[in-house]
Amino acid sequence: MIYRESFRVSTPTDREIQVTRLFDAPHALVFDAFTKPELVRRWLLGPPGWTMPICEIDLKVGGEYRYIWSNEAKGNEMGMSGVFREIVSPKRIVATERFDESWYPGDALDTTVFVEEDGNTRMTITVLYDSMEARDTARRSGMERGMASSYDRPEELLSAMSESVI
Repeated sequence: MIYRESFRVSTPTDREIQVTRLFDAPHALVFDAFTKPELVRRWLLGPPGWTMPICEIDLKVGGEYRYIWSNEAKGNEMGMSGVFREIVSPKRIVATERFDESWYPGDALDTTVFVEEDGNTRMTITVLYDSMEARDTARRSGMERGMASSYDRPEELLSAMSESVI
């Protein structure tokens, strides 16, 4: 089952954006889809036309990640990196977030939680910004549209992963 309609974005505090999405897969598989470079680069692409030529993930506390997205048709490139502060597999990841060319002031701290509910997984990402100005700038950027299209892609990937586990 595809839970496209479960994608929600909210602002629980004046410095946070929270994104939730339900996936039809156990939390261990969803965690893998979010933490293994060979899987992440297949779905975390934003709107159509983008690719991820660089996806590096050193999944340990103090380890770093690096993503570079490219849209050759538009001649655009975007890079982001951060450091893992907490990892509780397959339930929780806390990491910093910094864009190469930041479009909001300061950095952010991302807390991603995976909760299994009757074989499905509710993923919640809470992004804590340095200020309300930074949060509002991020919200106006179109990030919501890019995230929504990205988070629709794992469904097929997770389905294939689930079938190979059975």
